[in-house]
Amino acid sequence: MEKKAPDKFMRKTRLPHWKVISFLLLIFDAAAVNVSFLAALWLRFDCQFSLIPQVYLGAWMHFTLFYTAFCLLVFWLGKLYQSIWRFASFHELERSLVVNAITGAAHILGISLIFQRMPISYYAVGIVLQTVLVTAIRFAYRFVLLLRSSRGKQGSALHRVMLIGAGSAGQLILRDLMKSNESRDKVCCIIDDNPNKWNRYVEGVPVVGGREDILLACEKYKIERIYFAIPSASAVDKRDILDVCKETGCELKTLPGIFQLVEGSVTVGAMKDVAIEDLLGREPIQADMTDVFNFLAGKTILVTGGGGSIGSELCRQIASHNPRQLIIFDIYENNAYEIQLELRDKYPELNLVTLIGSVRDSRRLEQVFSQYHPDVVYHAAAHKHVPLMEDSPCEAIKNNVIGTYKTAYAAMVHGCRRFVLISTDKAVNPTNIMGASKRLCEMVIQTLDRKVQEGRPYDVPVLFTHGGKETDTEGRRHLPAEDIHTEFVAVRFGNVLGSNGSVVPVFKRQIAKGGPVTVTHPDIIRYFMTVREAVSLVLLAGTYAKGGEIFVLDMGSPVKIDTLARNLIRLSGFVPDQDIKIEYTGLRPGEKLYEEKLMAEEGLRKTPNDLIHIGSPIPFDADTFLQQMDPLMEAAYANREDIRALVADMVSTYHPAGEQHPVEPAPVRADRAREPVPAR
Repeated sequence: MEKKAPDKFMRKTRLPHWKVISFLLLIFDAAAVNVSFLAALWLRFDCQFSLIPQVYLGAWMHFTLFYTAFCLLVFWLGKLYQSIWRFASFHELERSLVVNAITGAAHILGISLIFQRMPISYYAVGIVLQTVLVTAIRFAYRFVLLLRSSRGKQGSALHRVMLIGAGSAGQLILRDLMKSNESRDKVCCIIDDNPNKWNRYVEGVPVVGGREDILLACEKYKIERIYFAIPSASAVDKRDILDVCKETGCELKTLPGIFQLVEGSVTVGAMKDVAIEDLLGREPIQADMTDVFNFLAGKTILVTGGGGSIGSELCRQIASHNPRQLIIFDIYENNAYEIQLELRDKYPELNLVTLIGSVRDSRRLEQVFSQYHPDVVYHAAAHKHVPLMEDSPCEAIKNNVIGTYKTAYAAMVHGCRRFVLISTDKAVNPTNIMGASKRLCEMVIQTLDRKVQEGRPYDVPVLFTHGGKETDTEGRRHLPAEDIHTEFVAVRFGNVLGSNGSVVPVFKRQIAKGGPVTVTHPDIIRYFMTVREAVSLVLLAGTYAKGGEIFVLDMGSPVKIDTLARNLIRLSGFVPDQDIKIEYTGLRPGEKLYEEKLMAEEGLRKTPNDLIHIGSPIPFDADTFLQQMDPLMEAAYANREDIRALVADMVSTYHPAGEQHPVEPAPVRADRAREPVPAR
């Protein structure tokens, strides 16, 4: 302990390095401000001290002490001793010029009024010399660092870089590269679409042309990396420029967005690899979520399928806006556990409940709704994989259709305020059982909403997948019909980038293995959106809902999957069909070349968000639909081969691929009544 005490004392009493530097600068300034004006006298009289009149030399000597004290005070107030000079910029230069102008003016007035009027050249040359000396010593440190960095880079391998964007962000990236000792990047040329900047220089680097010159410049300067530094570029411009860049085979990086400029965090470290969503050519949906989160605050929210891609993002956004209670409901415990840990770590005060169960289990749903009484339900639980559902069509009906029916019924009879169904664009004119099952889900919520609005919610029968007296719990009425006001809506959107089952992660795994990348058809197209956009739409639907709507996102232009695959290969640094082969495997069962956002019969109405629309429900007979649900469930649980034909009989727009089996009448069990279940 005795040996450590002196070291500890020395650490406490030792001056910080910057204070030592400031003290040395202060001494230099004290000498510089006086030497400058003495040198001005010396120059004025032909560089001979003997020719300087004694009256001038005496005035200078008597004024020195006052002027030195005044200069040091002004320099201190001007913060010339507090700046970090290794990062000196125009701001520091401006302050240096201002304080030297102030002290120079004070010198002219002071020495002239108090001591002696001096030659005009004395004032002019003295002020200039003082400014040069005071400023140069401060910027010399940065110059030495740049010179040292430049020499260090000359002895190591360099990556030749093209910078796209000669604006503020580009200049900051360029400076960051030039002053960084760790970086091995050398910017060889700059591209900018502004012709006024062509054939000019930024920090010594030539601006060689616009986007049409990218390919030529890459070849001329032997470019290896391209940095895209136009954070304010529109999605279309960004896509077009990056489309050209990816033809070069160079590694691409881009700035995340304009907010980097606002935060002042534009550095090489802020650059990110170009993401595939950068090439979609659509501005991200920017929805005003104020009303959404005001609606959610203080409510009990249930998210079914809360561990999935959409469900977990729903939970994240809901958790951040003060719900009274958030309930995660999922059959897959691993996913539910992961999102539970994440939310508990990030929101320790959140009233979070994580439950394991199936939406196909009406008794489990009854237990959950009776105990927690959620105000809002976001129903994201579903089987979504098209080819797998084609091989197991009855599972799609059990989980998607029957699960939605049972969850929606439980929400209705327990007084839930809003029920929001997660649907898909594959429900439009479906050619696969997954899409058809999601259209049936939409019809379920439209039917229930219609019955609630008509004041006849108990015309909706209870579906039991288990018979006998044990079903009494599920059939019990919880509220009088006049007290049921649940609003049911559906939200329809396209493919979600990066979600479970998305094509992009599959392509990335195939590229990592060296290929081939498999595409079903060269002309297949899909709509894409990000997880955050999808969840924003789902949450907005819960706010805009009046009942029975199908909300549709304007997802811009569809993207060819073949183009998506080729772009991803190029962005990974490979050449399609040379380094990584693309194989066309043919359309999978139930898959179609394009997806539609709305059926032709549906009209569109606007919402407060211009990119979100409401499709008017397609008319169908609700009573007939309800009568068909029980036979459909029976067929699904019996795993009947003709399930597609039964679905086609209920969904007029469903046209399944391949031959269909004739529809056989489904037997009705004796213990199931078609009529509304009596109150118990």
